[in-house]
Amino acid sequence: MPKKILLVDDETGLVELMKMRLEREGYEVITGYDGQEALDKARKEKPDLIILDLMLPKMDGYKVCGLLKRDARYSKIPVVMFTARAEEEDRKAGEEAEADAYIIKPFEPKLLLEKIKELLER
Repeated sequence: MPKKILLVDDETGLVELMKMRLEREGYEVITGYDGQEALDKARKEKPDLIILDLMLPKMDGYKVCGLLKRDARYSKIPVVMFTARAEEEDRKAGEEAEADAYIIKPFEPKLLLEKIKELLER
């Protein structure tokens, strides 16, 4: 059975591109475009991994990640923070929200795929 990835970003073009790339790698991909949708879909679908943009409408990625990580039912789902914000304070906030990885846009697709594979094999 393919691993299920929840991909959340408010950039529609990027989501479509990444979805195609991940499906080509054999993953099942569910998409979302804002923080509330990310939280709802994570709870409903229980994905194997979540790729989460930080700057999202309705609720930012830190909040979504923090809420999921503090809930025993979802705390084991690896979360990859995906952002254009490369400042040290952003990275620290990601760690505080207990994100499992932090990937900065623009990104190298191969690097993202390797990180996904590594987190799913844990």
